[in-house]
Amino acid sequence: MSAPIRVLVCDDQMLVRTGLVTIIGAQPDMEVAGECGDGRTGVELARAVRPDVVVMDIRMPVLDGLEATRLLAGAGVAHPVKVLVVTTFNLDEYVYEALRAGASGFLLKDAPPDRLLHGIRTVATGAALLDPEVTRRLVGRYAARIRPAEGTSRDIPLTPRELEVLRLIADGLSNSEIAAALVISQETVKTFVSRILAKLQLRDRVQAVVYAYRHGLAT
Repeated sequence: MSAPIRVLVCDDQMLVRTGLVTIIGAQPDMEVAGECGDGRTGVELARAVRPDVVVMDIRMPVLDGLEATRLLAGAGVAHPVKVLVVTTFNLDEYVYEALRAGASGFLLKDAPPDRLLHGIRTVATGAALLDPEVTRRLVGRYAARIRPAEGTSRDIPLTPRELEVLRLIADGLSNSEIAAALVISQETVKTFVSRILAKLQLRDRVQAVVYAYRHGLAT
C-alpha cells in the first residue's frame, strides 16, 4: 500500500476546521498532519511536518492565507509545499493573487466533501485544480480586462477538436462535463488537455482560460 496523503488544515473558523479534519481523517488514504487557525502557525507547521498538501483558508489572523501560501509555495521557495486554497464567493477576487503566490488549486468552502477529497488527491499528484464554479466567476470578473491578441484561431497550433476542448475549458467546464458535452471519455479529455497545455506551453488550466480569452476563443 502507498503511504497516505498527509494533510495540514489551516482555517481560523473552528467549526470549519473541525469539519475538514473529521472528513480528511476518515479517509483510508489520508491522514491529518496537523491543524491551525492562523497563517503564521500554518507556515511554521508546514515547514516542521512537511505535509503533502496544505488546505489553506484565505482570511486568517496574524498572517493571511495569501502570504502564507507565498511563503510555502511561491517563487524562490527551495522546497515548495502543495497548497489547496479554499475560498468563498465574496473572496474570489483573491483567486489570481493566490495563484501567483503559488497555490496549486482552489475549491469553494461550500463544495461537497467528495469534491474536497478529490481536490486534495488531485493536488497531491502534482496536478493543478480549479473549481469549475470558481473558473466561471473568475472569467466573468476578469474577461473584460483581457485584450484579445491579433490573429485568428487559424494561427493557433491546435487541431479543431483541441480548439473545441480549449473553448470548453474557458467556459469553466470540468473534465467530466467536457466528456459529456463531446460524448467522449474522461481519459480522452485528459489527453486533449495535456496536448493543449504542451502545444501552447501553458502551465495549467488557468493559463489556458486566459489564453483562450486573449485569442478571442471565448467571450
